[in-house]
Amino acid sequence: MMRQASIVVVGVIAAIVVFLILNAAFIVPETRSAIVLRFGEPTNVYTMAGLKFKAPVIENVQFIDKRNRELDHAEIEIIASNQERLRVDAFARYRVVDALQFYQAVRTISDGERRLLSLMEDSLRRVLAEVSVDEIVTTQRPVLMRRIRDLFGESARGLGVEIIDVKIRRADLPPQNSQAVFQRMITERQQLAQQIRSEGAEAAKQIRAQADRQATEVLSQAEEEAERIRGAADAERNAVYAAAYGKDPEFFDFYRSLVAYEAALADGETTLVLSPDSEFFRYFNDLRGNRR
Repeated sequence: MMRQASIVVVGVIAAIVVFLILNAAFIVPETRSAIVLRFGEPTNVYTMAGLKFKAPVIENVQFIDKRNRELDHAEIEIIASNQERLRVDAFARYRVVDALQFYQAVRTISDGERRLLSLMEDSLRRVLAEVSVDEIVTTQRPVLMRRIRDLFGESARGLGVEIIDVKIRRADLPPQNSQAVFQRMITERQQLAQQIRSEGAEAAKQIRAQADRQATEVLSQAEEEAERIRGAADAERNAVYAAAYGKDPEFFDFYRSLVAYEAALADGETTLVLSPDSEFFRYFNDLRGNRR
């Protein structure tokens, strides 16, 4: 009887020991951080994966996902700086970088995401309320998303969360406003295009006028230089003629007559009505150059 009682006691003790060992050991996965809690208060934090231990019974473990997570915000309606309404659908990606701070601020992932959604909406409204609808729906969107991410990141830092990115998936005007806004945008772009064309035409006119002035100046200078060169050439020619005439007047007269014949008869169709004893025919009548 005593032996049976002893076996039961040993069995109970063994079961208690096994239970305590199993209750004290836990595994931290690669994707999570673990916070050891004693009566709800953190006593230890594990961010590296592996087998860990805690005090059995009096301590428990809270796991926090440390992977990149998506935060999908429901569509909201914002009022832009030009008092026009816009429907915005956005999402963000975040990760918990300080598990203890996150737990102390919001306790669980679900509570944390509700808090993050509120902070995200506040950031969206603050940034988009400072700009017009035109800037939101055109090329300014990447700049605005970076501003929203930075502002959201500042707010989320107090929760131990890092905001990786914020994207505006869609930004649409309410149906009743779309046509009027698009028409106004078209008119503004047409006015801008006309202004640019007018400025281009004025610039082209100025460039052409400047080019014409420069061309006139260059031509004037060229003509002046040509006249100077022609004058110098004429003077030199006259000097050569005068020297030639002084050396042999008869040969000079003969040469001048040949030049006159060539100029008068060059095209082969010239008709001259002259007296036979005209000075023009002097060397035709007498090849030796003597007068009859």
